[in-house]
Amino acid sequence: MPSFIYCSECNNLLYPREDRSNPDVRSRSLMFACRNCDYQEKADNNCVYRNEILHAPAEQTLLVQDLSTDPTLPRTRTRCAKCGHEEAVFFQAQGGAEMKMTLFYICCNKACGHRWFS
Repeated sequence: MPSFIYCSECNNLLYPREDRSNPDVRSRSLMFACRNCDYQEKADNNCVYRNEILHAPAEQTLLVQDLSTDPTLPRTRTRCAKCGHEEAVFFQAQGGAEMKMTLFYICCNKACGHRWFS
């Protein structure tokens, strides 16, 4: 299924719409309809949108902001190599087999935010 479907009459974008002509809710179908003209076509696939995000485990630590303020993460008394602050949060990598036992640390000093792993 292409990411966008266009009207064959006026070349505008078609939007998903439920076909409400059938009174039985279970047998209704998905239609793509133009908002500028009366053109409609039956959808060949019921998937309207799919969002897939794939990241490497090392990238995941760089994407989430403000992890040091998350109260659900465990904390430890570890000295930050960058600023010397004595507290850090830590979590385990959620990725491939090579990163399963890796612990990621983030300094709790908001001005620092240094990240390291062991």
